[in-house]
Amino acid sequence: MNNFDYARVSDVAEAVKLKAETPDAKFIAGGTNLIDLMKYHVEQPRRLIDISRLPLNVVEETSTGGVRIGALVPNSTLAYHPIVESRYPLLASAILAGASAQLRNMASTGGNLLQRTRCAYFYDVSMPCNKRSPGAGCSAIGGLDRNHAILGASPDCIATHPSDMCVALAALDATVQVTGAQSERAVAFADFHRLPGDRPDLDNTLRADEIITAIELPAQGFATNHSYLKIRDRLSYAFALVSVAAALELDGGRIREVRLALGGVAHKPWRNAEAEAALRGQAPGDDAFDRAADMLLADAGAHAHNGFKIPLARRAIRRALTQAANGTPQIQSTKTIR
Repeated sequence: MNNFDYARVSDVAEAVKLKAETPDAKFIAGGTNLIDLMKYHVEQPRRLIDISRLPLNVVEETSTGGVRIGALVPNSTLAYHPIVESRYPLLASAILAGASAQLRNMASTGGNLLQRTRCAYFYDVSMPCNKRSPGAGCSAIGGLDRNHAILGASPDCIATHPSDMCVALAALDATVQVTGAQSERAVAFADFHRLPGDRPDLDNTLRADEIITAIELPAQGFATNHSYLKIRDRLSYAFALVSVAAALELDGGRIREVRLALGGVAHKPWRNAEAEAALRGQAPGDDAFDRAADMLLADAGAHAHNGFKIPLARRAIRRALTQAANGTPQIQSTKTIR
């Protein structure tokens, strides 16, 4: 691990000021991802800015009927918060599907959005990686690509985003609140993470001096008809091969509103507005769900070892939508697939 300066801040203004002074500085809260990256020499910041004492750890209702989640709320606190459990159970389920209880106790909400890919080539500094060293090449392309992207990839990167929580936040149409040295702004969740393109080193659209302060959810939480389904190699403490966040609003036996997001398949949580639109007004069932899956996966492309992800994703989409329509969401505590 490289030498670095350390500073603990007490307010957001001080945090962004220090970040602006040292662009390659890193904010640290729980450190559940950053410390690993530093140990592997993937990240070598000159300065760590400890934000763990900032007053950003509150979950509160907003004036518009939604909820505001402070960036430093621990994942475990968020998953079991009464507002989230009752009004946004899809989010609670996704959080509980990820990591381990110990990591969820430390990991922050804002940090979850910023975690980096678990691509093995990204972590191995002896291997070329465009995400780690732009222009070096992508070792995963032509390498062991079983866990890699089938959607939204580019000739420069086929890594996937690792978060479960972010898949639910994408489905719930969250908004990310950020503060910089000069201004504050709100970023639609769909615009927060980037596809790799020719700059896979840029995971998101945060500016160099900005910090996440909160995530806001709209009033519609799909509390009755929802499911988060995660398919992985082992039943706990494993990243998704494919995951699905499905949320429905039913009216008179028809789908009035729908949200559908995939994880484990792209550089960011994956949604398709046309697939969601095709489900509105339809009676829930296999035919409608299969059509939506076909639309979601229309542009999917396999590499040498991950072709199985395409039919796996198709089946997972149907299963998650069926669970949501029946009001029988996937239960994370039992670690079984219904």
